[in-house]
Amino acid sequence: MLGRVALLCALLTSSAADAADRYHGPRTSFGAPSLEGDWTSRSMTHLQRPKEFTALVASPAAAAAYEAGRFDRYAKGVAPSDPNAPAPTEGKVEDESAQWSAHPVRLARIRGEIRTSWIVEPADGRLPYTEAARVRAEKALKDEEVYDDPEGRPFDERCLLGGGGGVAPPILNGDLIEIVQTKDHLVLFGESNHEARIVRIGARHAPAAVRPWMGDSVGWWEGMTLVVETTNLSPQDRWRWNAGDWIAISEGARIVERFTRTGPNEILYGYVVEDPVAYTQAWRGEMPLRATSEPILEYACHEGNYSLPNILAGGRAQEREAAAAAAQP
Repeated sequence: MLGRVALLCALLTSSAADAADRYHGPRTSFGAPSLEGDWTSRSMTHLQRPKEFTALVASPAAAAAYEAGRFDRYAKGVAPSDPNAPAPTEGKVEDESAQWSAHPVRLARIRGEIRTSWIVEPADGRLPYTEAARVRAEKALKDEEVYDDPEGRPFDERCLLGGGGGVAPPILNGDLIEIVQTKDHLVLFGESNHEARIVRIGARHAPAAVRPWMGDSVGWWEGMTLVVETTNLSPQDRWRWNAGDWIAISEGARIVERFTRTGPNEILYGYVVEDPVAYTQAWRGEMPLRATSEPILEYACHEGNYSLPNILAGGRAQEREAAAAAAQP
């Protein structure tokens, strides 16, 4: 396993080094390569490879056909509803995500290649789950819904992290990200739930007993690339949902990320996830972060959302009923 992880890290290092050799970007006032700005990872490319593709790189024709289908689906989703249309039958309810999603962005391009998945290794573009983790993931997709305990609700619904983990490692498709740097720290600030992951530059990891949300991230510079290692993940950060995938992250996971400025408007973001509890091998991904002029807006996590108060009120009502029943002679 260690040899494979070393190989994946070497591949990631080589990829970032090649990109850095071609572009030397701006630097901060204290001399470090600048990653500052607002960035987005929105794309039709997602973590795992969809069934429409069999390889990491798509041909222009295959990509155009795939993108056309997604654009058409979005157009139908935002079209005005027909007031004379009959009610949908069971199992035929249309996907309404287009009503609240931004216009889709085409498949990502990295070094001129049209990418079909963020996962680069394994070659099939799929998460290499252990059998036990695969069973848990399939169960989570079907019924991982906890209604009798607020601690069991998804962390994004509890306003702890953004959807899919937000800026927690590894970063997936999500909302806008702002990067702010000082000499000793780098902050990844996410629009969703306004979470902030602080990377301590040149520091050592906290003791193993310290397990914050998003883990403990320390970083160092290798030339033009910022390398970030995250350990000490919270045991409550067990699942991340993203674009239909359940991504398992165990508290013993180790995640190494690399941020390399490859152009005035792009950062190449790569990572290796080592988690032997959930995966049969380390897996590697990479994606571009693109500069954006979109403003990071206020995120009202639970404005007008009464689900948690209702869950708690229902639980207390059941407890009162049980106590009353037990008190009957």
